[in-house]
Amino acid sequence: MQDVLGMTYYWLKAGHLIFVIFWMAGLFMLPRFFVYHQESAVGSAEDAAWIEREQRLLKIILLPSIVVVWAFGLLLAWYTAAWTQGWFHAKLLLVLALSGYHGWASAYAKKLARGERPLEGRKLRLLNEVPGIAAALIVVLVIVRPF
Repeated sequence: MQDVLGMTYYWLKAGHLIFVIFWMAGLFMLPRFFVYHQESAVGSAEDAAWIEREQRLLKIILLPSIVVVWAFGLLLAWYTAAWTQGWFHAKLLLVLALSGYHGWASAYAKKLARGERPLEGRKLRLLNEVPGIAAALIVVLVIVRPF
């Protein structure tokens, strides 16, 4: 029985990491799509193509990935009793912030689809760095466990 539980942990961990990679890839791509989308004329064929690309990325990659990341992550936290550890609290806070960023990106895609262009390309390029910074901090917290 102990072997089965031990293997379950490794499968959860592998699945969590795989879907984190998918999620992060989508979060890196979507703001870059936004930069190019904003440069297209509202109502043009190019505009419609960007709307389609963004929706596919959101529905096919980002939504399933965030669901699986959260499900496997919570199972791992329960399995390892991570709730009692400081590094986990910091990681959880960063993952919540990254999930909020995901929500913001989904809402921004809807604005672009409606023809709204509230942010400049430069700001979108800066916002594109958020997932990378969050990922670096999360990796340090999980591997180094500084507290």
